[in-house]
Amino acid sequence: MERSFKELLEQKTAETEAAVYAYLPEEKGFQKTIFEAMNYSVKAGGKRLRPLLMMETYRMLGGKGKEILPFMAAIEMIHTSSLIHDDLPCMDNDELRRGKPTTWKVYGYDMAVLAGDALMIFAFETAAKALSLGGDPERVARAMGILAEKTGIYGMIGGQTVDVELTGKPVPEEQLSFIYRLKTGALLEASMRIGAVLAGVGKEEEETVERIAADVGMAFQIQDDILDLVSTAEVLGKPVLSDEKNEKTTYVTLKGLEKAKAEVKTLSDRAADALNSLPGDKEFLGTLIKTLVDREK
Repeated sequence: MERSFKELLEQKTAETEAAVYAYLPEEKGFQKTIFEAMNYSVKAGGKRLRPLLMMETYRMLGGKGKEILPFMAAIEMIHTSSLIHDDLPCMDNDELRRGKPTTWKVYGYDMAVLAGDALMIFAFETAAKALSLGGDPERVARAMGILAEKTGIYGMIGGQTVDVELTGKPVPEEQLSFIYRLKTGALLEASMRIGAVLAGVGKEEEETVERIAADVGMAFQIQDDILDLVSTAEVLGKPVLSDEKNEKTTYVTLKGLEKAKAEVKTLSDRAADALNSLPGDKEFLGTLIKTLVDREK
């Protein structure tokens, strides 16, 4: 009898987590506090969504090597670094993340800033190890470029900048979409595109993968807005009504709950149609994407 999707997801998530943990620093030396803070943050839990999407895209498109592993660890490190900084008093001022005290609450404001910085830099040091695992130099270089672009001023940090500047102010839909596509969507796009690039696909297939990831990222963020309004802290593992507390415009405040739900479905369906145009076994990845945008936490 075939295993259920839930069982398969648990197995693949565990494998992904093990791959990420294998690249974390050893907690020793005079600077071991920073290693402890980095590892605490990465090991605090989470869906391991980005490295999982990277691996599954890579496998679906024919990738079979080990050079994907350091990139999987790198994308999770970058994602975690953004969460550490998001939670800081100067940003969202949150004390709970994934059901545990946030990094700044455990290690202090100063060490949390350093831990976020350290994870972002260490991510690139880690990704470079793909070359020693037999990665094609040209593909690895392109993947490194994607990782940098989608993390920096034209990606996640660019989106975060606009988000911070407009906090407490009315945000037009155009700027809100920009924030979502960069702040949340950029790392999802990086994950899936890196999987495609390292698998050696052509330009057309890579562009299709990026479109899928962009729609999934937008749907994921809108669903996050919905859950912040309708869920509970116990289910989410973090404070609810955080957007309201911080006077943030969201897709829900702009469009209303029902239109937000309808947009999630539209984006999800479009991503599914694009995925079906790609080669390879798409069953698990397709179900994963649907599960992400229909999630309750």
